[in-house]
Amino acid sequence: MKKLAFIGGGNMAEALARGLIAGKVFRPADLIVADVDPARRRKLGRALKIETTADNLQAVRAARAILFAVKPQNIDDVLGEIRAAIALGGKPPARARPAGAPVPIAPQARLFISIAAGVTIARFSAALGADARVIRVMPNAPAMVGQGMAALTRSPGASRADLSFALRIFRAVGDAIALDDEALLDAVTALSGSGPAYVYLFVKALADGGVAEGLEPALATRMALQTLRGAVETMSKSKLDAAELIRIVASPGGTTEAALRKFDEGGFSAIVGDALHAAAQRSRELGRG
Repeated sequence: MKKLAFIGGGNMAEALARGLIAGKVFRPADLIVADVDPARRRKLGRALKIETTADNLQAVRAARAILFAVKPQNIDDVLGEIRAAIALGGKPPARARPAGAPVPIAPQARLFISIAAGVTIARFSAALGADARVIRVMPNAPAMVGQGMAALTRSPGASRADLSFALRIFRAVGDAIALDDEALLDAVTALSGSGPAYVYLFVKALADGGVAEGLEPALATRMALQTLRGAVETMSKSKLDAAELIRIVASPGGTTEAALRKFDEGGFSAIVGDALHAAAQRSRELGRG
């Protein structure tokens, strides 16, 4: 059997497959992708040399682990398709199946991994059985350039080995952590899931401010991006906390201090906190349907 099947072959599935192959976590022969779009299947097959199919159930039967990379609004249809195959397959001995009949899908023999935003483990358990092995993941868009941040949580039926397997997948495209409490994924969604958009907004504001002071737009954007890269690299390698790093840059009575005072007057930290709370609350609402 293959090690991993993707249900859905969109950008995130492609990024994960590419990272797994490039990092030598899996070979192309270990992967299969199911997608309804023939053009998408052709692209993945040519670019990554992996097997593709239009049949979700073929992919499920072919692999030990199944990664759902479909839109949340489509997940119930896909789960219903798998549930129907389980129900129709039943549990007869192999010799009792007619020749050529599909092998029944045993949910406990598969690990199900989902990146469908807002789709809870409970929904998977309702469709596939209480003992189904499920890992729910909240990744983010920078995984598509190998700099992702993902958080994972497991169902009661999933083992620590299952969790370790899933962590290997998402660490192939960045960093990944395990959480014991599924409810914390709402906070993860607000921070790292939506977080890239906040960074884009801040970079745009920096560049726009530079333009207002006379810089050319392209130059202002270039400077803002490199400033961000440098700050991130410094903070990643430093043993100092954020407050101390700020103090080092902000000389008393200097330009940085003048700018930081304006951030404080505008309630910058409170605005960021309120924004994350709004995103987390919306994630909870979506999770409740």
